[in-house]
Amino acid sequence: MLTAIILLPVVGALILAVIPPDRRLIRAVAVVFTLLPLLLGIYLLASFNPGQAGPQFVERVPWVRILNFNVDYYVGVDGLSLPLLLLNLLLGFLAVLVSWNISHRDREYFILLLILSASVSGVFAALDYFLFFLFWEVEVIPMYLLIGIWGTGRQEYSAVKYLVYTLVGSAVMLFGILWLYFTAGLGTFDMLELGRVNLAREFQALVFLALIFGFAVKLPVFPFHTWLPDAHTDAPTAVSVLLAGILLKMGGYGMIRGVVNIAPDGAHMYAPLLVALAVVNVLYGALVCLNQVDLKRLVAFSSISHMGYVLMGIAAGTQIALTGAVLQMVSHGLITGMLFALVGLVYEKAHTRQIPELGGLAARMPVIGWLFVFAGLAALGLPGLSGFIAEFLIFLGTFPVWPVPAVLGVITVVITAGYILWAVERVFFGPVKRVALESVGDAAVIEWLPLAIFAGMIALIGVYPRWVTDIINVTLPQLVARLGG
Repeated sequence: MLTAIILLPVVGALILAVIPPDRRLIRAVAVVFTLLPLLLGIYLLASFNPGQAGPQFVERVPWVRILNFNVDYYVGVDGLSLPLLLLNLLLGFLAVLVSWNISHRDREYFILLLILSASVSGVFAALDYFLFFLFWEVEVIPMYLLIGIWGTGRQEYSAVKYLVYTLVGSAVMLFGILWLYFTAGLGTFDMLELGRVNLAREFQALVFLALIFGFAVKLPVFPFHTWLPDAHTDAPTAVSVLLAGILLKMGGYGMIRGVVNIAPDGAHMYAPLLVALAVVNVLYGALVCLNQVDLKRLVAFSSISHMGYVLMGIAAGTQIALTGAVLQMVSHGLITGMLFALVGLVYEKAHTRQIPELGGLAARMPVIGWLFVFAGLAALGLPGLSGFIAEFLIFLGTFPVWPVPAVLGVITVVITAGYILWAVERVFFGPVKRVALESVGDAAVIEWLPLAIFAGMIALIGVYPRWVTDIINVTLPQLVARLGG
């Protein structure tokens, strides 16, 4: 089942490479080969056994056997990875719908989009650390090309910057993986087995730094964050949706699965540093948003702030905080994906993202305007929407361990409300700033359909989060016990 989910987009990419260059046929193939994995993912969700703590739907085949170097094709999902895998499958399908109007080299564009979706699914399904790293690296190539070829502005600079940051982080992480493999002496890259080994405290302190570096770049954690605003600003809309919606979550997932679980003593030792960096992320990202004039750049910096909450929950290490961190990754993926899709529509129709040049758009594009209000309210943590329950769990689980950072996080919610409401007021309400904006139109059906799906999922999780948190909590008790309760 998981192999099918990973390989179906690759099959779709191969079909796209050989079919005639017909615009409608290309989009139909892209839709089919992102919808099928999504349907299989929904089947996984329906078949998932909440009473089984270990990985489910496991597939394990010996792959590389050279001397004492053993790599398995080992995939499976548990309460930690299943919600993020489903998020990736949903966003991959929605990204195709958001890309419906792509006209420049659309065949190559959708091929790269499908390969990107397959590689990220592999990251969340892999339980062999070496296999995990291979999928992690495959993701870099399509993202680099999508930004560099189909982006705008300084897209080549932003693509190269993304590539350099990611590869440097990956190189350090690979060193940590190999060091861990040979030191543990198990003869396997099995992430679950490595998580059961009692490694020396001094070794954990060192390998923790090596492993977490690559994930910190991807999350991103200050001061390794500077690639993100540039990549978001210059990437095409659907790529920004995937970048914020799911690629950043690879960093948070990797920290929990591949670092904290394997080196719990290291996590204890560096928890003060992690929570300090989390507070910097949260406050810095929110304050910088107050000074942004580019609407897309504002949403990009807001992602830095919101991912700081994920790091705060990981640093706290309590079950409630970790539940909130995973739920925040799912919630942020939906909310920010929706915001970037909306910003893309505003830019496509008004031909500008500059906030001082916009105004009064709600009267001319009411569907886009009011959906933007909805997404903004979700981002600032309005009760009843997914952002509120995720952040509330993080604060609730962090306060007993780190009371001051938790309070600072709560205060930042007020700043978040300030910059979001201020941006919404300037862009969608008040007088029209330019004569050209008086003729802009609203979203077509193919444009508001993915937005409606985003909004429905945000509201569903906000009203009834238990269907997600119950899955997450199947796995977290073992991790919390590993951390010492």
